Amino acid sequence: MSERKVLNKYFPPDFDPSLIPRRRGPKNSQQVVRLMAPFSMRCNTCGEYIYKGKKFNARKETVDGEDYYGIKIFRFYIKCTLCSAEITFKTDPKNTDYSAEHGASRNFEPWREERVVEEEDRLARLEEEENNPMKALENRTVDAKREMDILDALQDIRARNARNERVGQASDLVSRMTVEEEETEEERERRLAEEEDEKLVREVFSKVSMPALPGDSSAAADSSGDSPTEVTSPQFVTIKRKADDVEPDLRSLLPESTRVVLGAKSLGVPPAKKPKSDLKNKLGIKIAKKGKVAV
Repeated sequence: MSERKVLNKYFPPDFDPSLIPRRRGPKNSQQVVRLMAPFSMRCNTCGEYIYKGKKFNARKETVDGEDYYGIKIFRFYIKCTLCSAEITFKTDPKNTDYSAEHGASRNFEPWREERVVEEEDRLARLEEEENNPMKALENRTVDAKREMDILDALQDIRARNARNERVGQASDLVSRMTVEEEETEEERERRLAEEEDEKLVREVFSKVSMPALPGDSSAAADSSGDSPTEVTSPQFVTIKRKADDVEPDLRSLLPESTRVVLGAKSLGVPPAKKPKSDLKNKLGIKIAKKGKVAV
């Protein structure tokens, strides 16, 4: 039997995962989750108090047709610890809290307390302004001053943003100009380097016309076609030298051995033959004559 706690399972060669049946549940199925009570509440059936942080095995589902700016709202089902009555509450993304829905009432809701305090302050201020005109004038003055301060702060923020934007654009322009100047300098340096190289090549290398050999002449017929005419095309050779006003002789640029060979060919003198070396004498071999025996 194979081990239970292993990382890799054995799959036979003919295993086909597409043949595994898929279980299709309902679209909005409930999930069992473990959670703690998000707020203190009191059961409406038996009056039992459930404190915040008590653990429950709850059922969770998504509320259909309700969301807050695309945020899903979830509903949770729990049971009272005393009478097992069902209690439901939902998430409240607007106030970043939870709201009791059915079966229990929340002991304290902070946003409701804030709303009540704000409403009481507003009613007390209206009543005071009706009975005391000077107080109403003071309140209007304070409100106007607050609005002016808000507008001034808003104007400062806008001016700061505009200045930062201008500084950013100026820095971008300066960086762009710097890059263009660097590119221009690089192109100028590259062009100067190429010109110096061309000048150096022209000084070192030069083309010199080479005299035509007797066998290189080509015969060409005249336009009339009566007599052929020899046409000799000039040949140029590239030599490495120090360019100056005086063109050197081609023979002076050749090595000594080549000049000797060319001179011998031009005079018609055959080159000197080297004597053949007698290998027999070098190896100590003597050929015996007829009637004698070599010792």
